[in-house]
Amino acid sequence: MRLAFMGSPDFSVPALHALHEAGHEIAAVYCQPPKPAGRGYALRPCPVQAAAEALGLPVRAPRRLRTDPAAQEAFAALDLDVAVVAAYGLILPPTMLVAPRRGCLNIHASLLPRWRGAAPIQAAVLAGDAETGITIMQMDAGLDTGPMLLRGTVPIGPATTSAELHHTLAELGAQLLLQALREDPAPEVQPAARATYAPKLTREDGRIAWVQDAAQIQRQVRAFDPWPGTFTMLRGAMLKVLRAEPTEGAGTPGTVLDTHLSVACGAGALRLTQVQLAGRPAMAADAFLRGHPVAPGIVLGD
Repeated sequence: MRLAFMGSPDFSVPALHALHEAGHEIAAVYCQPPKPAGRGYALRPCPVQAAAEALGLPVRAPRRLRTDPAAQEAFAALDLDVAVVAAYGLILPPTMLVAPRRGCLNIHASLLPRWRGAAPIQAAVLAGDAETGITIMQMDAGLDTGPMLLRGTVPIGPATTSAELHHTLAELGAQLLLQALREDPAPEVQPAARATYAPKLTREDGRIAWVQDAAQIQRQVRAFDPWPGTFTMLRGAMLKVLRAEPTEGAGTPGTVLDTHLSVACGAGALRLTQVQLAGRPAMAADAFLRGHPVAPGIVLGD
């Protein structure tokens, strides 16, 4: 099958490899342009570009699509059977959605219509969902509103992080994509009344509000691993909270309760088990406390 692949981050790479290994003709790989990174701000290609170049595939990295007629015409000229989209980063205009003979298929990291939008993995963990998954969707002009072709589920355990789900879902997405291309399943309209949305995250979303209950904050820590991360303030410095677990205790929210870095929440308490000061390595809480004593009664936060 002649296709184009459109993706940018690590999440997209397993699907690209799966398509290549399955023998599909990949006419072009679309991804975000290289961006400055590192101390020298040298341009660094995104993971999909690096993977495509390693496979010897042609790469296109337009900065825009909706307002670039030439890019739309170049896409149509590829004469595609289908286009596959996986966390690409640009919105496809209607002319591109209908250009391939089988349209455009999207690998979406949730059980649609739950968690449409930009951060579905994090949203599922943060909400305390028991499961999430992958939906292979026929794209339309809406935001993750197109008909569903295939779905696969993955459980979310009490300690599961978004980082762990990311890898599992990326691999599942690659498998389901190949199945969808092979079987061409009948589309199923999404029940729009059940739709929920996962907006794009910012770094500020990771700030801990200690007035929340301990279980909610612990889900925040798990949901925002690795990005945007979860943090609080300690003596005016940012303290990243990498791992935490509910524990016994009560007090004014944000107050350190003991010598084990247990912190009072709006309901219950949370023991911080792995932390990191800005610019320092991540450390287990006991090792951190040996170098940075935090006495009971200190209040974390703003």
